[in-house]
Amino acid sequence: MFNKIATALSRNEITEVEAHCDGPCGVYDPASARIAGEAVLSMTKKMLALEMPAAGDAKAMAAYLNSMSRYALIKEEQAHVCKSELLVLWTDYFKPKHLDAYPELHTVFWNATKECSYAKQEVSLHHAENVMAACKQVHEMFWASKGRDVAFYTS
Repeated sequence: MFNKIATALSRNEITEVEAHCDGPCGVYDPASARIAGEAVLSMTKKMLALEMPAAGDAKAMAAYLNSMSRYALIKEEQAHVCKSELLVLWTDYFKPKHLDAYPELHTVFWNATKECSYAKQEVSLHHAENVMAACKQVHEMFWASKGRDVAFYTS
């Protein structure tokens, strides 16, 4: 393979090619951000619904703390995953030419990643719902950029 490339270079037989994304098309999909965002929303709801046990019930308190810490860990991890997936779309998939069609692109992604950070920092239904709303905005821009109408759905 290397010899073929070297021979082509020496004969000046290289044709310029362009790729839209860093990897072959089809690699990028905002669904992974949505799935992580759904986990953030779900864990936030679970944390807010969890009732603290009565004082003096050590067994119930241990169960409460175990559940709360597990929910918090999952929420934090998935908020990070969501943020990472959004950043990959922002920096690797979307190109300067997309700004003509989506002048709000940078603002949408900036706010989306900030909401992921807020969702990690707080137990806030407001921020968790904003993560999902941002995932929907990104979903719509992404699929429109490919000329496709793909429904946004949640599980």
